[in-house]
Amino acid sequence: MRHRNSMTFLLTMLVLAAPVLPAVAADSRHMASKDESKPTSRSGAQILGAVPEPPSATVDRIRQEGEAVMMGTHWSYDPAGRRDPFRSLVERVAIKGEGERPEGIEGMLISEVDLVGIITSPRGDLAFLNGSDNRGYFLYEGDDLYDGLVQDIDRASGRVIFRQRVEDPREIKPYRKVIKRLTSSTEDGQ
Repeated sequence: MRHRNSMTFLLTMLVLAAPVLPAVAADSRHMASKDESKPTSRSGAQILGAVPEPPSATVDRIRQEGEAVMMGTHWSYDPAGRRDPFRSLVERVAIKGEGERPEGIEGMLISEVDLVGIITSPRGDLAFLNGSDNRGYFLYEGDDLYDGLVQDIDRASGRVIFRQRVEDPREIKPYRKVIKRLTSSTEDGQ
């Protein structure tokens, strides 16, 4: 019981002395600054001459930051190759457009063309493709198809790599690689 009374007394004294302590500390700092021979310990803010922010300024600063967040000017979303988490996963996937496709190879999907051969030319390697209209087309790297482009032509391995655009919100990247290889007549089973 005696221990509890002494603890109550100490807490009461500490609470009563709390408003007086900053004034005593300020007075002792003032006295210490007059006496140059005594070393004093000061905080980093005091050394740099920074004045503590008044409470009203702190409240105003927090309120302004909150308004910036609400207005959308303070934060932004960087997908960094990930899919947008706010796009619906069940929305309809469109390939390139709802309109009519252009004529020729520019209007064909990557899945609609077959690799027939790879030819070397002074400008570089050419991919010889057979389109869905049974016509032959010669494409260089970078040439467009309806849903992608020719990314790489490798004559040594006999393959052409296409970069196909994917407009599927479930996909992480907005494209995928499609590889078409040359096949010989013995591989086809003929």
